Amino acid sequence: MIAALAMLIPAVYASSIDEDAIARNFFYSALLCLTFSGMVGLATAANPKRQQARNMLLTCVAAVALLPAILAFPFAESLPDTGLFNAWWEMVSSLTTTGASLYSADLLPAPLHLWRALVGWMGGLFMLVAAVAILAPLRVGGFEIMSSPYGRNEQFERLPESADPRQPVSHLSSPAFQTELTDPAYRLIRAGRDVFPIYAGLTLALWLLLLLLGDDSLVALCRALGTLSTSGITPTLGPAGEDSGVLGEMAVFLFLIPALSRRFWPGGGELRATERMIRDPELRFAAGVVILVALVLFARHYFASIDVSADNPETPLLLADIQMGLSALWGGLFSALSYLTTTGWSSVDWQGARAWSGLSSPGLIFAGLAIMGGGVATTAGGVKLLRIYALARHGEREMERIIHPSSVAGGGRMARRLRREGAYLAFIFFMLFAISIAVTVILVSIQQIEFETATILSIAALTNTGPLASAIPLTPAFEGTAGVASAPWEGWSGLSVMTKSVLAGAMVVGRLEILAILALFTPDFWRR
Repeated sequence: MIAALAMLIPAVYASSIDEDAIARNFFYSALLCLTFSGMVGLATAANPKRQQARNMLLTCVAAVALLPAILAFPFAESLPDTGLFNAWWEMVSSLTTTGASLYSADLLPAPLHLWRALVGWMGGLFMLVAAVAILAPLRVGGFEIMSSPYGRNEQFERLPESADPRQPVSHLSSPAFQTELTDPAYRLIRAGRDVFPIYAGLTLALWLLLLLLGDDSLVALCRALGTLSTSGITPTLGPAGEDSGVLGEMAVFLFLIPALSRRFWPGGGELRATERMIRDPELRFAAGVVILVALVLFARHYFASIDVSADNPETPLLLADIQMGLSALWGGLFSALSYLTTTGWSSVDWQGARAWSGLSSPGLIFAGLAIMGGGVATTAGGVKLLRIYALARHGEREMERIIHPSSVAGGGRMARRLRREGAYLAFIFFMLFAISIAVTVILVSIQQIEFETATILSIAALTNTGPLASAIPLTPAFEGTAGVASAPWEGWSGLSVMTKSVLAGAMVVGRLEILAILALFTPDFWRR
């Protein structure tokens, strides 16, 4: 029903810009979805059943995999030269916040750009809510790193904010109150009620800020939607912030920070390793990575520019060179954070930095950042910062034991949890993620695609960083007859149906995480 109501937004926008045919497609699709949802609701209202956690996880998987088929109807009807499969693929890419597109930005009407950005925004909201209401009780989605080894979930043992602590214990142990604590449907509603106002408020604030800084209304809205959801969807061909410039990128930079830690969103209490934000391990680790990558990229461009100046000794050091150096430093900072949060946007100064040094884009560094990913239980994809941090702390502790075998590590109970069980579970997930990349690369490579191209496409799909494929100079994607082997990289649109299906499945696996998918196949999961 939420998706049906969301269809009315591009319908109104299309009508306002005299795209009446597209407006009718979205309006009729919204009526169809509302009618279908109402019929299903009436059919199930007479026989309500209490939802279990496993049923909610199945619903979560089905929503990400099957809901795009419904969202694709107005897209397919509004773009006659495409098929329902391609429209479904577009919606899978948007809902999983991957942001990859089969079409060039100048080929899509403005309402379809808005629809893609809205679907990506709803996908980000869905993951923020599902992480707390569905994945946390099942100890998947990153919550296994910090959860108690005794199986207690402190988050759901706390009283809700609306509960009065002066109420007697009999009230807190009443059946209605216990149902609210244990029923996944109630948890889903409560989490949505807590997350939505903040999520929507931040999106609105960024939209207004980008408008004030000079962006077009549609570009500013899509950038705001793509920033908070980390989908990276934009209606422009080049960098999205060409109108607002560096000030607009600074605003986007600040609003990307919530994708680095769950502590910025409701329901992240169980994932807090420290009470003070300045000591948060995810934020400190992310800051170190972003600064280090920015300095490496700046040094790379700086020393290359020295070589260029050496080839032209008559060219003096000008103020423009200093400005280009500062632009390269800012471009490194912005791009590093963007790819670390799996958004995939490049700075408007990035092309200037490349022209300054004459170097190509450091695509492998961006791919590594995307694999590392953002915060646990956020809209970002990848392995996640908390898992990488747990592995780093475990490695640090092992190095200390080599030097001092009888030493006793400090840090408290939470630090011990990270170094022991947390690091063990993080290593399992990392290996499963690596295996997922290998399997996806194999399945894509057998479709007569170069190994390098298959690797980048697989990483982009599994980390939900669609723009990664366009940030790396790829080899020809196809081999075969009719001279296809010598064709340039055609983007996602040049892939076969089988390859698109494999990559769509990789997007779903990367969005829900492999541990959540594997949980469906364990006997203990079905005995709960």
